[in-house]
Amino acid sequence: MLPVSARLTSPQDFARTTKSGLRVTTQHFVGYLHVQPATTGRRAGLIIGKSVGGSVRRHRVSRQIRHALAPRLSKFPEGSLIVIRGLKASGSVDVHTEINEIANRLIERAAKRMASAQ
Repeated sequence: MLPVSARLTSPQDFARTTKSGLRVTTQHFVGYLHVQPATTGRRAGLIIGKSVGGSVRRHRVSRQIRHALAPRLSKFPEGSLIVIRGLKASGSVDVHTEINEIANRLIERAAKRMASAQ
């Protein structure tokens, strides 16, 4: 899954990412990306609220998100802070597909933003 060094744990980092980062939504998830150019590495965090379901359901969705996000983490720019927020429960959610879609869209938008900044 995600190594400890790749986990987002600071409340300040969560706030910075969700308030000032790029945002992409799908039916069941929202993805946020904030790039800090001065830092190295890529870190990811999850926000899975009770609207997703009970404890067992939330932990299952969290594991599925981490499993889908881990191989894609290296594709993000250096210094990336990524947050995935779960929105609502549904019995037919394909977590892997939606997370891959969010990751691809965030990477594309970050590349466009970095290209226009140069």
